[in-house]
Amino acid sequence: MDRKPITRKALPAILCALTVLGATLSPLQAQEDRSQRKVRTALEVYRELVDLPEKKIPAKLLSEARCIAIIPSVIKGAFVWGGKRGRGVMTCRQEGGWSPIIFVKLSGGSFGFQIGGESTDLVLFFLTDRGVRSLLTSKLVLGGNASVAAGPLGRTAEIGTDARLKAEIFSYAKSRGVFAGISIEGARLAADHAWNTGYYGSRVWPDEILFGETKPQAPAGMNAFLAALP
Repeated sequence: MDRKPITRKALPAILCALTVLGATLSPLQAQEDRSQRKVRTALEVYRELVDLPEKKIPAKLLSEARCIAIIPSVIKGAFVWGGKRGRGVMTCRQEGGWSPIIFVKLSGGSFGFQIGGESTDLVLFFLTDRGVRSLLTSKLVLGGNASVAAGPLGRTAEIGTDARLKAEIFSYAKSRGVFAGISIEGARLAADHAWNTGYYGSRVWPDEILFGETKPQAPAGMNAFLAALP
């Protein structure tokens, strides 16, 4: 079949169509790139925490954690965290390994002490499913409908102190390259449905991913993240 040459008259319509197509694809591509970068950054944060040269996270905490949430870059250019936002990833233990990830968003709340630096990375270890299920039904208020305590550091550090026996979540924060256990009160954690839909390419249900039989196809980078967990 003979191909007709593109005429000057048809060229503007073709360029317009390509512009519309590019505008449609660009947000999708940008969302994918942001999601994958977030997963890679979360993996880096976790590795830095567990590879601390001096004080280590207790092995008991790593082995008993039911779920892990990692929220990189919660703070930017602030000394007291209040009204700030962050976005990260969460996974929970299932039979045979860790669940696929979901994206979560953090807002509000305050640290237990002032902490400086351009950004703060946050890691949460959940010892029970209750707090996570509360997050999935609405929003989880740290220190409200789920008790939270500063995470212990040191291989032989005790988890079961009086303040920690009641804790369902242990939290760690990194600022200026230094990790510390930190208590967070009033922060709200919720599933990020828009990012989850963009990451998996269709509407997904976070509770089914974390606790159910749903096994969506793993986008790039997720398997490496899950393989690094204990």
